[in-house]
Amino acid sequence: VQLQASGGGSVQAGDSLRLSCAASGGTFSNYVVGWFRQAPGKGREFVAAIGLSSSHTYIEDSVKGRFTTSRDNAKKYVYLQMRSLKPEDTAVYYCAASRTLILSSIANANGYNYWGQGTQVTVSS
Repeated sequence: VQLQASGGGSVQAGDSLRLSCAASGGTFSNYVVGWFRQAPGKGREFVAAIGLSSSHTYIEDSVKGRFTTSRDNAKKYVYLQMRSLKPEDTAVYYCAASRTLILSSIANANGYNYWGQGTQVTVSS
């Protein structure tokens, strides 16, 4: 499966953005999809993940209550809705997918086999 993330941009603190991850190839509904971010000088950080349907989502504690993720398997899209953005949310955001990920590895970047190219989110105060 090939992934392409989009929707990033430069916003003010408190604004919202919705990132999209478009998939092509493969049977998209068979893939767990995760969102990660990487700020300058930092490692890749787990943000959120969604199971094979929108019934199961996993949100990292630092963004819980502000970020949600959803998917549309028919359109082959996964979304990351980000609200009340803060300057510390500034990073390149990546979507990633795996067919074989187990729940205990949902936040581990090494468990994902396919990665999109990343989209920049910049939040200014």
